[in-house]
Amino acid sequence: MNEPPVTSCTAFAGARRIASGPLPEVALAAKHLLDREPHAQILIFDDVTSHLIELDFRGTPAQVLKRIAGELPASSAPDTEPRRPGRPKLGVVAREVTLLPRHWDWLATQPGGASVALRKLVEHARTANAEKDRLRRAQEAAYRFLSAMAGNEPGFEEAIRALFANNSTRFEAMVEPWPADIRDHARKLAVAAFPKPKP
Repeated sequence: MNEPPVTSCTAFAGARRIASGPLPEVALAAKHLLDREPHAQILIFDDVTSHLIELDFRGTPAQVLKRIAGELPASSAPDTEPRRPGRPKLGVVAREVTLLPRHWDWLATQPGGASVALRKLVEHARTANAEKDRLRRAQEAAYRFLSAMAGNEPGFEEAIRALFANNSTRFEAMVEPWPADIRDHARKLAVAAFPKPKP
């Protein structure tokens, strides 16, 4: 599955946050720091997923930016792939699904056939589980960042337990003594990971 493009990210040099914002701006800030401090350990995180973003900082700042901009979107790449089943212009892509025979038998009896029935089932599940899925993705993003940046901090394991137990009060208490920039970014990520209180 393709990852969505990075719209915002945050860079750390050790425990210090050095930049946050669009990838080109953050990359330039990291490059300037590396030019001054070649041995600095820089980690750049996607602000939504907390996946690490790897960049090639060799050369001039302009060359770094060109490498970032040089990744062409799939829509502008030449179409060299052989035509596959599905309706690509409508966004319909054929993929393989593995089901038991009784599932195929049931799908065959549905109005519109298997494809229509599967689309309806997926849409229903997406709608019914939207909030649960959002919280899970937010917890996973917070966990990724915490594991990379705070694994040696006091109370790390208790903070992780609080994160997955939806205990925001305990989480806040556990991250309080951490270095300020790590603590603040962890809290920012965790806000989305805790269920909103019901009115």
